Amino acid sequence: MNADNLAESPAPLVPEFPIVAVDGSQVRPTEPAQRAVDVSSPKGKKTTRNQKRRIVEWIVVVVFAVLVAGGLRTFAVQAFYVPSGSMLPTLQIGDRIVVIKFGYTIQRGDIVVFKRPPQDVGTQDKDLVKRVIGLPGETISSRGNTVLINGRPLTEPFLPPLTGLCAESAENIPLTKIAPGHYFVMGDCRGNSADSRVWGTLPASLVVGRVFVTVWRFGHPYFHWF
Repeated sequence: MNADNLAESPAPLVPEFPIVAVDGSQVRPTEPAQRAVDVSSPKGKKTTRNQKRRIVEWIVVVVFAVLVAGGLRTFAVQAFYVPSGSMLPTLQIGDRIVVIKFGYTIQRGDIVVFKRPPQDVGTQDKDLVKRVIGLPGETISSRGNTVLINGRPLTEPFLPPLTGLCAESAENIPLTKIAPGHYFVMGDCRGNSADSRVWGTLPASLVVGRVFVTVWRFGHPYFHWF
């Protein structure tokens, strides 16, 4: 992800779903006898299993692409490409994520995609992604690297261990009363994310959907459910 600190813009998302194509490379023909020996060997069986697994992965990715392209993108699900790093290490640069757009309730720890709030004057990007930390009606603040909700330390089992830049000045949350219909959102890379600590709480009306699966990482199908 683009390096963004508390003075910089939050991690943008560009709506996109990868165009996938089944590998069209040809396997060199072999003699029937030799093929039988290869398949019956442990190495041959392992290769066959790996090939079947890759085929299944490609089929799932293609199904996702077809669903999105076929109209569900508008009403049910939508795919996004993650180009920057304020959600590291949970979301990697280049990840493809899919959000569900209906039939969910927002809870603490959920990762959401939302329209850029008008208070965020540091970027012109259309869509952003962050994790929900504070809920409507709560008072949120921080003490060192500990989030406080209504004055009490918050346990965050959903937050991965933070190191390096992500752990620097990890919280810095001003005392904030979260209004009804608003959320306090933050990037997982707490030391390198411009979020509600900078531009304020997020209106629920700007939420596009909740992230429920990663489908692509480092140039390959990759499935992680949230």
